[in-house]
Amino acid sequence: MDLYYHIRSPPCQPVVFLARHLGLEFNHIVTSIYDPADFEVLKKVNPQHTIPTLVDNGHILWESYAILIYLAEKYALDDSLYPKDACERSIVHQRLFFDSGMFQNTTLQAVLSHLRNNPISDEHLAKVKRGVEIVEMYLTDSPYVAGQKLTIADFSIFVSFCSLDMMKYDLTAYPNVQRWFAKMGTHIPDLEPTRKTIEEELRALLQSMNK
Repeated sequence: MDLYYHIRSPPCQPVVFLARHLGLEFNHIVTSIYDPADFEVLKKVNPQHTIPTLVDNGHILWESYAILIYLAEKYALDDSLYPKDACERSIVHQRLFFDSGMFQNTTLQAVLSHLRNNPISDEHLAKVKRGVEIVEMYLTDSPYVAGQKLTIADFSIFVSFCSLDMMKYDLTAYPNVQRWFAKMGTHIPDLEPTRKTIEEELRALLQSMNK
C-alpha cells in the first residue's frame, strides 16, 4: 500500500496511527502540498490533490475518514473498530462528524496561534473549552469516545487532543479525557517519538511560511 501523506498534517495522523495499531505497513510517500514537485506528483494520483491519499492494490482513496473506514473494514480482525451494528456505527459516525465539523479545526487553529506566539481570543478559547466538555461527556461511563470499545473515532479525536497537548492545554478539570488520552497512548506504537516529529515539522513549516 502507498500512502501519500505528511505527518504534520492533522488529517494524516489518525490514518498513520490506526495503521500502526493494525500492524499495517505502508510505502510512505512524504508529500507536502506546499512543494510544487510533490503537488504535481499528487495530482496524478488524486485529482482533488489532498492528503492523505491511499493506494491499495490499485484502489485509490482520499479523505481521512473514508480511509479510516476502509482500513478498519478491510484489515481489522473484527468489527469492533467500525461496528456493523447500525446503532453502534451511528455513534461512531456522530463522533467523527463532531470532530470534522467543529473540534479538529478549532483545536488546530488554537495550536497554530500558540506556535506562532499569537494570542488566542476568548471566543476561540470558549469554543475549545466547549469541545473538550463534549468529549468529557462522551467518556462518562465509557472508556472510549463511542462506547465500550476502541473505534476509529478515538483515533480521529485523539489527534485533536494532541494539538491541545502541544499547547499545554490544562485538562485537570476533565478526568475522563485525561484517562482516555493516556489509554490511547497504549494503542499506538512509537507514539511519543512521532508526536515529537509532528511538533518539529509543524514549527519548521510555520517558520518557513513567516520568512
